[in-house]
Amino acid sequence: MIDIVEIHNILPHRYPLLLVDRVTELEVGKSIKAYKNVTIGEPIFQGHFPGHPVYPGVMILEGMAQAGGVLAFKSMPDDDLSNKVVYFMSIDGAKFRSPVRPGDRLEYVLEVVKHKGSVWVLDGKAFVDGKLTSEAKLSAMIVNK
Repeated sequence: MIDIVEIHNILPHRYPLLLVDRVTELEVGKSIKAYKNVTIGEPIFQGHFPGHPVYPGVMILEGMAQAGGVLAFKSMPDDDLSNKVVYFMSIDGAKFRSPVRPGDRLEYVLEVVKHKGSVWVLDGKAFVDGKLTSEAKLSAMIVNK
């Protein structure tokens, strides 16, 4: 639904910190499904952990947040978004259920819990092959750069 070219137009992140490859579903103001293909070529695996590569939980949370940023931006009126950025406000109840490894397709599913003005509260979950790997409640605010 939204490919990497359009994601580049929405998010300011770039390699190696752009953690959303594609959006597969988006319901404006309500929910988003997106994914990242985790590969052994990612710089993070040089140190986490050599010989036993595990994708860091903090990167999973950042990927969820980026997907949430796409949802927030696509849910805004057609204002000029080039002067806007999304900032984390809080991460609550983060849980990591199973490891994510190279070769996995990490799927992000976020649903809006609350949206008021520029503040968004999202329930985020990450899955690999339909199995829950991580979850958290994310709060963010859209602000001027």
